[in-house]
Amino acid sequence: MKKFRIVLLAVVAVLAAGCGTTSKVPITGRKQHLLVSDEQVLGLSNQQYQEYMATAKVSSNAQNTAMVKRVGQRLATAVVNYLNQNGMGADVSQYKWEFNLVQDRQVNAFCMPGGKIVVYEGLLPVTQDEASLAVVLGHEIAHAVAKHSAERISNAYRQEYGMQILSGVAQAAGVSPELQQLGTSVIGIGAQAWSSGFSRSQESEADHIGLIFAAMAGYDPQVAVSFWQRMASASGGGSTSIFSDHPSDAKRIQQIQGWMPEVMKYYKK
Repeated sequence: MKKFRIVLLAVVAVLAAGCGTTSKVPITGRKQHLLVSDEQVLGLSNQQYQEYMATAKVSSNAQNTAMVKRVGQRLATAVVNYLNQNGMGADVSQYKWEFNLVQDRQVNAFCMPGGKIVVYEGLLPVTQDEASLAVVLGHEIAHAVAKHSAERISNAYRQEYGMQILSGVAQAAGVSPELQQLGTSVIGIGAQAWSSGFSRSQESEADHIGLIFAAMAGYDPQVAVSFWQRMASASGGGSTSIFSDHPSDAKRIQQIQGWMPEVMKYYKK
């Protein structure tokens, strides 16, 4: 908790000083202004990830576990190589990639900052093959590379909590209860918060980038259409919990088809 408070105070100090960093998201080139650093976000997410994994039931299926780790690492290697070749390697230099399969029937997966990705066993009957799994893992890796969690935190500070926090800090030498509550609500505690916390625009961006990442790693991105058709059937035509803030499955498929000419330029068997 002490470390948590220190990180939050550091974030408030950054906000008060009007500082931050402006960068571009790989592939899309979208500009983002972040008020939190990698160190701050990773410090929090790593702690929460360890707490989650300490209570999660790791899959006992050795074959499926090996597949998740193999596909994930192949994607991570391709992504890091691409970023290094394009002068963006520093953006992920502190990441420690990790891919785990856990015993859970939910059709779900989630990503935490720094490359910590968890797949639920309930997702595999829908992915069915490694290429479709790569579509999902590419999406999760895209969230990490695009620093969507840091962006989410920064936006929350700016839009909802900025004035309240600055006022609270000015009135107290210590960390106020409001500040601690802010950290919990913005950062999120546990897998549920990380898996459902991204905005619709971030989910769409992760779809776009993730397809390209899958193509870079040598997985046929065209399987994404049939995968999402299976997802639509599994959810009865509505969005499933895996990306709850994203548009409907039908809208997602339409977007994927629109991106495919660009995506296929990165595909090498």
